[in-house]
Amino acid sequence: MKAKSQHQLFEEFMQIVRRLRRECPWDREQTHQSIRQSLIEEAYEVVEAIDQNNLEELKKELGDLLLHVALHSVMAEEEKAFSIDDVLEHVNQKLIRRHPHVFGNVTAKTPHEVKVNWERIKMAEGRESVTDGVPKELPALLRAFRLQEKASKVGFDWKKKEDVWKKIEEELGELHSATRSKNPHDVEDEFGDFLFSLVNYARFLHVNPEIALRRSIDKFTTRFKHIEMELRRQGKRLEHSTLEEMDALWNASKKLG
Repeated sequence: MKAKSQHQLFEEFMQIVRRLRRECPWDREQTHQSIRQSLIEEAYEVVEAIDQNNLEELKKELGDLLLHVALHSVMAEEEKAFSIDDVLEHVNQKLIRRHPHVFGNVTAKTPHEVKVNWERIKMAEGRESVTDGVPKELPALLRAFRLQEKASKVGFDWKKKEDVWKKIEEELGELHSATRSKNPHDVEDEFGDFLFSLVNYARFLHVNPEIALRRSIDKFTTRFKHIEMELRRQGKRLEHSTLEEMDALWNASKKLG
C-alpha cells in the first residue's frame, strides 16, 4: 500500500475533526472556552515529554496539541470567523516577515541580533510595549523571566551579574524589614520583589528559573517518596515518625542520586 502524503494525512485529520464536531455529542458541545484549560494541560504534557527526553511520548503529545489547534480552527470555521487555512497562511506570513535575515536582505549573524530584530519587527506591527505578547496565563516565575528577557533586548538591563547580586541582597534586607510590618501586604510585596531579583540573577547565569525550580520539585518529590517507602518498609507511618527519623532517611535518599 502506498504511503499517504503529508497533504493527504493532514486533510484526513481535518475531516476527522469536522466529523467529530458533527456526530460526537461531547465534541459537538465544546466551545473555545470549555476546552481552554485542556489546551494548557496538553502543552504542559508536551513539555514533560521533552524534559524526559521521551521522543515516543513527545510524538503522541504533539498530536494531542495539534488536535486542539484543529478543533479551535474548526469551531471558528463553523462561525465563519476563520479557517485552518487562514491560520496556516497567517503563520507563514509572520515567519517570513519576522525572519528578514533569511527571506530578505537584513543581516543577523548571532542569535542575539535575531532576537533584537524580532522585537523591533513586532513593535512595527503595532504593539504598544515590548512587554506585550507575554501571556498572563504563564506561571509567574516564567512570566517574570520572559518579561526581563524582552526588556533586556532593548537595553533595559543590568550590566554585570555582580550588580544583580547586590540587588538581591538589597531586596532580602527589605523583605527582612517588612516582616516587622503590621501590614501583611508589605511582606507579600517585598517577597515578590525578592523573587523577581532572583529571576534576574538566574537569567545572568543562563538558567531558566522555571526549569530549575521544576527540577528541584522533582528532586524533593523523589526524596520524600523514598522516606515514605522506607517508613512503610519498617512498618511505620509518617505521622507517627519523628523529624529526626525522616531527616535520616532524607539524607540517605540524597546518596541515591
